[in-house]
Amino acid sequence: MIDSGTVVEVVDAELVDDDEGRALPAVAEKPAPRALVDRHTLLRPGAPVPTTADLPKYTEADFRISRETADLIDEAPPANTSRTYGSALGQFRTWCEENGRVAMPCTTATFVEYVGHLVQRDMAPTSVQVHMSAIRSAHPDGQQPGTKEARQILRKHSREWARRRTPRKAPPIRTPALAAMVGTCTAQDDRERPRALRDAALLTLGWGMLARRSELANLLIEQLVVENDGVTVLVAFSKTDQAAKGESTFVPADPDEPAVCPVRRVRAWLEELRHQGITSGPLFRHITRGGTIRPRSGPRGDFLSPDAIGDVFKTRAALAGVKGPDGRPATAHGARRGPAQEIADAGGDPTAQGRWKPGSQTVRKHYVEPAQGKANNPLHAARAKAREQADT
Repeated sequence: MIDSGTVVEVVDAELVDDDEGRALPAVAEKPAPRALVDRHTLLRPGAPVPTTADLPKYTEADFRISRETADLIDEAPPANTSRTYGSALGQFRTWCEENGRVAMPCTTATFVEYVGHLVQRDMAPTSVQVHMSAIRSAHPDGQQPGTKEARQILRKHSREWARRRTPRKAPPIRTPALAAMVGTCTAQDDRERPRALRDAALLTLGWGMLARRSELANLLIEQLVVENDGVTVLVAFSKTDQAAKGESTFVPADPDEPAVCPVRRVRAWLEELRHQGITSGPLFRHITRGGTIRPRSGPRGDFLSPDAIGDVFKTRAALAGVKGPDGRPATAHGARRGPAQEIADAGGDPTAQGRWKPGSQTVRKHYVEPAQGKANNPLHAARAKAREQADT
């Protein structure tokens, strides 16, 4: 057992005989301190050369953490932890076991070979990238495998994939589609009323926020300020705010279209929650078939999961017949794409409303530039000029 206050130093020793014939340990002479320099070292004039003698002397106390701190670590998964990352890591570990390789920490060769394996399976480049990120993020700092060769393989695969396939995007939910989906939120009796009110509020607020599923799933009643001109929502954390600094988003009322007005729909849902004795905590909750809200156990507690949020969008889209050109039903991401397109088409920038990072290339490439390309296409001017010449 190491004494928490004792510095342990291991030295070489040998046995010699004293005058009485007993064996005594002979401690080897302590080596001189070794210089600690490399080709990046900068020594100012007069500064001594750093040596091993300058290093701190650690004891066991420097490495121990308390039970309370250990519990906090266990209860707080890393920001990158998700079901997708967990699945990717599970597949990697299984592959390593089947091929007699060490998974953690893995060698660069193992990492490159696994990426090659995924490419040979013809996995989508974005999915390969997720697997690569999941593996590297699971490694301790400084022990991640190299990525140079793996990225070379991925780049070649991405080009070949692009030649063979057209990216599939979630169909956008524009205003008419939103109205059709909200129109399905009707109740035949009191049992159906809570679900109808919840879904209508979820659809209209989520659309106006350009919300991600996780953002809606984690909203609290206390994070909403509902006024006649709109709803102010505090998004405590998001994909682009992992540090949980928080960001407020204003969703304006729509008095011209009361059916899809977020103020009207959110107020109706909050009134239903108060009727059931709920005035704080999760905004969107599970509802029983009987129309009641009951406390739930499990890691999510009373919160709906992001998948459950997605199911609401899919169900309402299917009931309303809202589909994309390929026949696929709309999803929750469509409620982000649709309003983003409408904002861009009107000459605006959806970056702030959707809580993308400032200067987001996704917004520029998928929303702003396509809208500008339609509105400012040079063929419009050419055709207008041709019509003028024909009239004269």
